[in-house]
Amino acid sequence: MKLTPIRILILIIFLAILAAIPATGGFLWKGKGEVRLFNRSFPYDFTLRRGLDLQGGLQLVLEADMSDVSQADRFQALESARAVVERRVDFLGVAEPAVQTSRLGESYRIIVELPGVTNPEEALALIGATAQLDFREAKGQSEDFVTTGLTGKDLARADLQFDNTNGNPQIGLTFTAEGAKKFEEITARNVGKPLAIFLDEAVLSAPTVNEKISGGQAVISGTFSLAEARLFVSQLNAGALPTPISVLERRQIGPTLGVQELQKSVGAGLIGLALVILFMIGNYGRMGLLATIALVIYGTLTLAIYKLIPVTLTLSGIAGFILSVGMAVDANILVFERIKEERRWGRDLKTAMELGFGRAWDSIRDANFATLATVSILFNPFNWSFLVTSGMVRGFALTLGLGVLLSLFTGVLVTRTLVRVFYR
Repeated sequence: MKLTPIRILILIIFLAILAAIPATGGFLWKGKGEVRLFNRSFPYDFTLRRGLDLQGGLQLVLEADMSDVSQADRFQALESARAVVERRVDFLGVAEPAVQTSRLGESYRIIVELPGVTNPEEALALIGATAQLDFREAKGQSEDFVTTGLTGKDLARADLQFDNTNGNPQIGLTFTAEGAKKFEEITARNVGKPLAIFLDEAVLSAPTVNEKISGGQAVISGTFSLAEARLFVSQLNAGALPTPISVLERRQIGPTLGVQELQKSVGAGLIGLALVILFMIGNYGRMGLLATIALVIYGTLTLAIYKLIPVTLTLSGIAGFILSVGMAVDANILVFERIKEERRWGRDLKTAMELGFGRAWDSIRDANFATLATVSILFNPFNWSFLVTSGMVRGFALTLGLGVLLSLFTGVLVTRTLVRVFYR
């Protein structure tokens, strides 16, 4: 079967609908789960993430133990602990979290707000663990183990792997250059002996070394579950906390935006969308109707992209989406007006449509690229301190930027395909 533009478009729309449907109750599949293929587990998550202002979440107040840290180094230690906690939060899959430091007298605190987190125990297990990795060798003929000097500081990264024979989860380790040298020396002198791997003083596994291992890579296999393996990988990649931390307070917090205000905001967006549709159909007739269909496709694709990236939707993000809707039809307006001009110059409808789409492209491209340049400044991808770092502003920039890119696709390519099919 030949892949024509309309068939490709139908396929894209079908896939987008598959991703969007779980938001209405999981008609075809669950919004979140795992698929096992070839003895491997592939997780998927098509649930729509919402920010603290829309759904609430978990708030943790952590206190760093500075008893073993000099007064001069305490602020640096607190900032280092905050950075580790923030990396661990990222491994939780929480988007746009708030992680801040605070000092109250001699109490050094880290305040963490996690949107949408309903399992505090899971969050605490990841955030609060010290994550000290330590390789130990047998001491003589006894069952006691002594440290080898190879620790988590020698680790470049950890990743989740699966055993090729039974599909069980395991943890792959890649050491730094110095760590690889240490590991080679340790395995060379422990051939035929156990080499224990400890995480926070708990034994993960104690395999027997069969031969010297070069290359700086190792695998930890054990009886842990998939969730435990993921947790260990996250802890190891985030690094160890520079100071012990304890939980002072934890509580579930409600949405910072009231339900009525949210309903009003969404209602305003729907009214604006309806006015845009009426304007397009009233001004451009059948072409306006095709542009409206393209706008519906745009909304479906946007929702699918929000879930696949994923994007955390906040009120500012909704504002960015609504603004991008207007920009999505802006391209159609430029094209349709150009078609009108071509018709006034005496060209037939088919020629006028082709010229209209072609000649309007330069204006559409330049206008949207200028918007994307502003979006990049607001999003601040390199985290420059002299630019905006607010999560709400970045959320607005992200949804607006995605909307502009998708509007170029639907406002030009999709509408052009529909017009060609309808008027052929």
